[in-house]
Amino acid sequence: MPSRRNQLKTSVREIDVDGLHFKIRAAGTALDGSTFVLIHGIGMSHRYFARLQAALARHARVLTIDLPGFGALARPPRSVSVSEMAEALGRVVDALRLTGVVLVGHSMGTQWVTELAVTRPNLPAGVVLIGPVTHARHRSTRAHLLMLGADCLREPLEVNHIVFTDYWRCGPGWYFRQLPQMLSYRIEDRLGSVSAPVLLVRGGQDSIATLAWIRFLLTQASSGELLVVAGHGHVVQHTAAPVLDRALRDFASRIRDSASTGRL
Repeated sequence: MPSRRNQLKTSVREIDVDGLHFKIRAAGTALDGSTFVLIHGIGMSHRYFARLQAALARHARVLTIDLPGFGALARPPRSVSVSEMAEALGRVVDALRLTGVVLVGHSMGTQWVTELAVTRPNLPAGVVLIGPVTHARHRSTRAHLLMLGADCLREPLEVNHIVFTDYWRCGPGWYFRQLPQMLSYRIEDRLGSVSAPVLLVRGGQDSIATLAWIRFLLTQASSGELLVVAGHGHVVQHTAAPVLDRALRDFASRIRDSASTGRL
């Protein structure tokens, strides 16, 4: 991890959307013309994006957004559906005056990002889905927790420390109120309606987003690419940040080039 002297300089802003509280951390300048918006998964926060944000921010504008009830933010009084969260997230992006962004979601964050891209097709230039959920065979609490446990056994200690301290901050009550929303959202039925180019990313040892599942999602995307990072688990954006930094910047570059050539 970076020393305190070399910590990334970020600006922090909080935005309220109809009682849903969001916290945004922005860093970097869009030297190459790219702006990335990073959205965490269930129970998590910006913390497991820290390495990727720092790497991307050397060339691009990068924002991480903590969603309501996560990252020590106030918990909403009721469960929030994927479509509701995506709509509120879109209003946050509007308030930040962002256009042509690359939306990057991890785990349940891929659901919010996908839904936002479907309902606001002119907002993203591209969409990156890291470890998308939920596998059609894992749509029960028991199956999900078993796959989560299996992945934890493959992750480095530092990853599990981030994961479980973020889960503690979120609290089991909010986690399990949101879990049914995640398990019921059929990302495969929505992905084909995403008009922006899509990059699917999977750690080669990810037991939550399996290779067969990712390949199936690839067939559902209108314009999709696949990246598998061998030797890494579900939290691949942390453990293989340099690889994802390059992959995401190359993806954004191809999108920019396609604007002039007419093809990706």
